[in-house]
Amino acid sequence: MVIKADIFYGKVLLFGEYSILFNSKGLTIPYTHFTGQLSFINDDKYTDYEFAVQSNKQMKSFLDFMLELEAKAEMPCNIDFKRFASDIEKGLYFESNIPQGYGIGSSGALVASVYDRYCIGKIEANESISGANISKLREIFSRLESLFHGKSSGIDPLNCYLQHPLLIHSREDIAITGVPRSKFESEGVIFLVDTGKIGKTGPLVNHFLEQMRFKDYENLFKAEYIPFVNQCISDILSGNMRSFFESLIKVSAFQLKHFTNMIPENFMPAWQWGLDSGKFQLKLCGSGGGGFLLGFTTDYAAAKNYFSGLHHDLIPVYKSV
Repeated sequence: MVIKADIFYGKVLLFGEYSILFNSKGLTIPYTHFTGQLSFINDDKYTDYEFAVQSNKQMKSFLDFMLELEAKAEMPCNIDFKRFASDIEKGLYFESNIPQGYGIGSSGALVASVYDRYCIGKIEANESISGANISKLREIFSRLESLFHGKSSGIDPLNCYLQHPLLIHSREDIAITGVPRSKFESEGVIFLVDTGKIGKTGPLVNHFLEQMRFKDYENLFKAEYIPFVNQCISDILSGNMRSFFESLIKVSAFQLKHFTNMIPENFMPAWQWGLDSGKFQLKLCGSGGGGFLLGFTTDYAAAKNYFSGLHHDLIPVYKSV
């Protein structure tokens, strides 16, 4: 049974930003609040005209990028370039309400949509997809999305394409999974908070990779941070919520101390207040630098009250049943 249509959802990487580049576990879920699909400028759509024109130019850049890969014999899949180019000339664009630079898969959904429509001999997305094909898709998407991010794990477009929660054991071992709502704390909520600032993924990823060249930072990241991330994922999937929040606090505190370049400065007091009060914990949502932050709480009313005082609304992502 096919589990996707030509509408692609955003995604939320619950855990694994940056660390999956060094083979930590990762956990990502589709986020149906935001969607996108390929369309044409002359269709009867509600998207802003200037946005559509810019998106069409982005499509042309994407085509040029793939043609360069093809010329270097580095293209990871067989794209119908003639049809893609013809559609771009006809006004092809990506109609989307997924905010760009917000860490919720705007480029991933675009890449997934282009692969879905223009790849010849594409790997179909279905519930029985093999681990080998999931791994192959990730490799394809990693190469294609590198236009937008400089270096991409391929996880975002993979999640957008498969439209199921994904458990990343490593780059080579990714499986469709489920997050058990019935085991989540009765008042547990995962939420997004808008920083009001667009993040730039490429420069932040490059900065992080530069930091990882320093042995002390690399050792700290691999010996402390990655185990915290892995434990959070294991706990949330097994429903061990007490241990989950203990590990989550460590992830949040580590990011506040060591990922300062990725956290908007005006949100650092809120981040610290959440840790000190225990009312919520914040972490990056994607590469950071702006966009959304991801929050976890067992007292959603208190979290909403705190952020309303800062004139920030919360967007629920995941609630217990």
